[in-house]
Order: sequence, then C-alpha cells, then structure tokens
Amino acid sequence: MNEELLFQAANARALGRGAPARIWSVSQVNALARQLLEGSIPSLWVAGEVSGFKRLPAGHCFFNLKDERAQISCVMWSEAARALPTEPAEGMAVHVYGRPSVYERQGRFQFVVSELTARGEGLWRLALERIRRQLEAEGLLDPGRKRPLPRYPMCVGVVTSTEGAALRDIVSVIRRRAPWTDIIVYPTRVQGRSAAPAIIAAVRRACKARRAQVLIVGRGGGSVEDLWAFNDERVAREIARSSIPVISAVGHEIDVTLADLVADRRAPTPSAAAEFAVPERDSVLADLERAGDRMTASLRDRMARGLKRLEAMESRLVEALRRGLDRRRLALESASRRLQALGPMAVLRRGYALALDQDDRVLRSARSFAPGMQFTLRMRDGRIRARTQDVAQEK
Repeated sequence: MNEELLFQAANARALGRGAPARIWSVSQVNALARQLLEGSIPSLWVAGEVSGFKRLPAGHCFFNLKDERAQISCVMWSEAARALPTEPAEGMAVHVYGRPSVYERQGRFQFVVSELTARGEGLWRLALERIRRQLEAEGLLDPGRKRPLPRYPMCVGVVTSTEGAALRDIVSVIRRRAPWTDIIVYPTRVQGRSAAPAIIAAVRRACKARRAQVLIVGRGGGSVEDLWAFNDERVAREIARSSIPVISAVGHEIDVTLADLVADRRAPTPSAAAEFAVPERDSVLADLERAGDRMTASLRDRMARGLKRLEAMESRLVEALRRGLDRRRLALESASRRLQALGPMAVLRRGYALALDQDDRVLRSARSFAPGMQFTLRMRDGRIRARTQDVAQEK
C-alpha cells in the first residue's frame, strides 16, 4: 500500500492542477503523511523542557517538550511509561528518545517517546527523594526502630541472584569466618521490571520459613537504573516489615538505596555484609575462653557465697537450738519445782507424816485403818512402825 500511495502522489504532482488521477480521503492523506514521516526520519534523542505532563488512567503519558523557540507534542505509551521511576516535574530538563509520527485520527504531528531521562540522574534522584521523605515521615528511617543483629547466628539467609558475584563473595566470607554456619539462599532477580516483586517474594519466603536468624538482601554494583529495584517503595516497606533482622548490601560503598536506609544494618558491599552477619572463628574461640573463665569465676564466687550462707545458717541454727534448750531446761526446772511442791516429800519436810500399809501404799482415810492393824509412819527423816489402837472417824 505504501508503494501505491507514493506512486499516486508522484502522478498527482506530475499532472499539476489538471484533472486529478484520483480523489484522496483525509485518512489516506494522514496515513501517507505518517508513513512518509516515519520512513524518512529515524529514531533520535531530543533535548527540551517538560510542560503539562499528564498520565491517563490507562497508563499513557502526554506532555509537551519545548525549548526557547518551539515545542512539540509528545506521547509515551503505557508500556514505555512503566519504566519511569517518577513523573518529571514541570520545566524539568530532559532527554527523550523516540520518533516523529502523525496521529492519523486527528492529523496531529507528535513525537512518540520510548525512553525519557532527566539530564544526569535527576529523574531517579527526584523519585528517590520523594519516596525517602514519605518513609521518613512514617518513621521507617528512625534509627530507634532498627534491631541488633544476632551475635552468633546458626543460619544466615541470603536474598540475591544466584548468577552474580555477590552470592559467591557472601558464601566465601561466611565459610572462612564461621564454617559451622548454615546458609540458605532465596534466589531472586535483582535487576529489571520484575526484580522488585521477586525480591519481595524472596524476603517473605525467608520470614515464613523462620530458619535464618539474620537476612542479607543485596547485589553487586551498577548504575542507578540497575539498582532501582532496591529503591522501590514496595521493597523498602517489605524489608522494614521483615520479622528477621536485615542487612542491606546493595552495590558499592558509594551507592545508598532505600533498602539501605530501612534495613537494620547497611553494609557497603556484599562481602562486608557477610562479615557483619557472622563472627570470625578466632573471635568466637576467644569469646568461649573468656566465657569459660567467667563461668569458673562465677562458680567459685557462688560457692564462696554459698559457704558463707551455710556458715551463717549453721550459727543461727546452733544459736536457735541453744535458746530452745535453755527455754526447755527452764521450763523443766519450773515444772520440777511445782511437782516437788505438790509431792509428798515436800509435805513431810513441813512436819507432816504419811501412813503407809505393808505394801507402802498411802492410807488416806480413817476407814483404811482397823484396830490392831500394823502400819508405818513415813517421817521426813525415817520410818516408824505403829499399830492401830483405836479408830475414831469424824462425821
């Protein structure tokens, strides 16, 4: 159809103002203009300032790109617009890559944008600062909410790509420093549009498994675009929600992402993250030796304190027994005195006598005597044999 339209257009030019070879419709003219424009001008970069940026519910974006002398209408379809980290601000200087075209339905000249970048890293920095302010306002960047890392973790979880050097560095450092530590890898994409959901899913798997005591989330270095998944607001919130303390290890020392800001600890490199996660073998051995010394000293101290307590208890027990015996001796002496006061010997010492029968039983009544009966009078200082001569009972 292109060749036919071009041939007819050439014939029309040759005939001049004479009778036309055919009558063109508006849609055919617009289609021809679009094909001629797109076929003759390649895709190119254009610099300008953004004006009137608008994103429709379907995801398509429309704006004007202008300089000091002219402007051009631009459209960015939803598939390309999804790559934008944020919307450019009014008047922002940008570079756009695309091709000139014609919107056939309205016959409007437009520039179809497939890529938009701010000069330098402005657009990425703008998006990063906007999200950072929001997270800071919610308290997610507050140092007070960060948790301490476990000192001797038995299992370390790693959320990263299995194809990158970051995983090899982490495993190498942990094996060298603490070879007894288990390592569980939760593989994920770390770059591209699907990376953010994949990182979130990996962190959730680690938390659900509850095997790791500390979690390293990261990747090696790269451009701002390469690291952008770790600046994704959803990833930052998932790291902040993690039930496991998180060490963020994204890029190189100069790279700082939102994941670094919300994590419990930021490591400048993946290797440094592994060093933060586990102690060194010699350090552990030294800690064990010091712990043994402290335990020995503690046991000795406890034994000394226990011995002192036993000695004090023994003294108190002896004193309590002595006081108890003294009280019982005094009570016994008092009871003895009372018994002696009430006993027959006490009566004898006061000058009285006891009448006893032949079996030494006390004769308590006159009725116990009979005339001529022999009995004994027990005196204070001896016995007297006596015989009853007469019994007179009192009424």
